[in-house]
Amino acid sequence: MNRRKFIKNAIITAAGAIIAGAASGCANDEESDGGKKMKILVITGSPRKNGNSNTLADNFIKGAQEAGHSIVRFDSAFKNVHPCIACNKCGMNGECVFKDDFEFVKSNIVDADAVVFAAPMYYFGISAQIKAVIDRFYAINEQIHKPKKSVLIMTYADNAAKTAQPIISHYEAMIEYLGWSDSGKIIASGVWAEGAVNNTEYPKQAYELGKNI
Repeated sequence: MNRRKFIKNAIITAAGAIIAGAASGCANDEESDGGKKMKILVITGSPRKNGNSNTLADNFIKGAQEAGHSIVRFDSAFKNVHPCIACNKCGMNGECVFKDDFEFVKSNIVDADAVVFAAPMYYFGISAQIKAVIDRFYAINEQIHKPKKSVLIMTYADNAAKTAQPIISHYEAMIEYLGWSDSGKIIASGVWAEGAVNNTEYPKQAYELGKNI
């Protein structure tokens, strides 16, 4: 076969492979849009078992389970997760020096299709309990840099939208860095006392978000 004919055939073969790959990609997208069953990791950050953010997490989980998704839940406030100490022994992709309950997160987040963060605002920032978990993502940084869906469920006592913005900005910056896509936010304002969220539309919103993620 002469060189010109070889190049021509190579171009035709490559073009065919690109078209086939594009068709395959479309098929995968359709399967995903058609209701692919997902593994969803829900990480909560409230130390009140019946707190408002936990109530919204419960409703999200109910909707997601009814849609056929598999749920794994990690209630960080009731687990032992040592804060990151910036020793860098993990090198952003290795063994953390601490062997604690974060191992459960590590074993479930890598292959999760979606990650949900549900936490209250504490003194104008996200609760320390869930922040400790997020900071430990450093040790598995390379492993979780892959496309995933993400959800933020947040509760706070104030009614001013600007008060919630720092937490929202942190969440958005984090998932942009990780290459995750936001699938929705439930920002529940004006809820303080335990159970206050029950008399609002937020539980229904969380349920619908779980069902339609």
